Amino acid sequence: MVLHSVLGDWGLTNKVGFIEEETDGCMPFLFFSFSPKPSDVFLLKLSCYDRKGLLYDVTAVLCELELTIEKVKISTTPDGKVMDLFFVTDTRELLHTRKRKEDTYEHLKTILGNAMISCDVEMVGTEITACSQASSFLPSAIIDMLHLDMPVELPSGSLTCSNVSVTIDNSLSPGHTLVQIVCQDHKGLLYDIMRTLKDYNIQVSYGRFSRRQRGNCEIDLFIMQADGKKIVDPSKQNGLSSRLWMELLQPLRVTVVSRGPDTELLVANPVELSGKGRPLVFHDITLALKMLDICIFSAEIGRHMIGDREWEVYRVLLDEGDGLSVPRNKIEEGVWKLLMGWE
Repeated sequence: MVLHSVLGDWGLTNKVGFIEEETDGCMPFLFFSFSPKPSDVFLLKLSCYDRKGLLYDVTAVLCELELTIEKVKISTTPDGKVMDLFFVTDTRELLHTRKRKEDTYEHLKTILGNAMISCDVEMVGTEITACSQASSFLPSAIIDMLHLDMPVELPSGSLTCSNVSVTIDNSLSPGHTLVQIVCQDHKGLLYDIMRTLKDYNIQVSYGRFSRRQRGNCEIDLFIMQADGKKIVDPSKQNGLSSRLWMELLQPLRVTVVSRGPDTELLVANPVELSGKGRPLVFHDITLALKMLDICIFSAEIGRHMIGDREWEVYRVLLDEGDGLSVPRNKIEEGVWKLLMGWE
């Protein structure tokens, strides 16, 4: 099984240099590091007539074109029009060219048809991106969720993965620390493990992945610190195992709260120390709401420091129309399951 393309899509190619094909259930990892040049940011301004599933259709096109959504501001006017502001980067690094812009326009026109009023793409500077920052205010419900670092603090009814176990062993290898993980499989599982190790500056020399019955996975990773030594400090071992445990138990946080008389969906995921956010979250949120037959009134993506960690927070104000027919717990469950790849 070749995993390089998978990890590349999930933003880990700056750390993972090459992954061999799986042989006998084993995957050797070779690492090198470099500092990629920051990508240019473009503002895609899209005006169109509102309709159900519109935001997902636009997001799906941008994903297909390999345009990464960094920030977004969506607003609906009383006359049924939508103004979408997408701050995007181009994986192909061609969005500054006329051909790439025209290609983007044609793809959006094909999916939106006569609903599209106008579409414009322009490069923007960091000062424009900074001015687009989302509201600094966050509801207490999401702040409380983001402060949770240990399992004992999880409130009943929290959306979590099941059967997560992390064990660290130094007795089986003379030169490496063995991390053994047993957990429920989910979308982005390897990404969640690798981004956590990356944040701890841990190198993986060798790994083995196996999928068991009922969607459970067993993962063995032979790791070492940046200095090439095993992890022997008990406090470092406990810190790493606790962080891995929590990241696999709750890779994302999902909740639905009241925003005055309205209903707001909040989704949060940790930002890597490198500054990268989790891929495809906005795509999956919009798809889940489309499947639940729920319209979106407004949406934005912002980053917030909660404690000592930076979080990417997606805020989606739901269009209730004549009243929200889907119970809040069903919205949370539907979005969570699709984000985890269980739908």
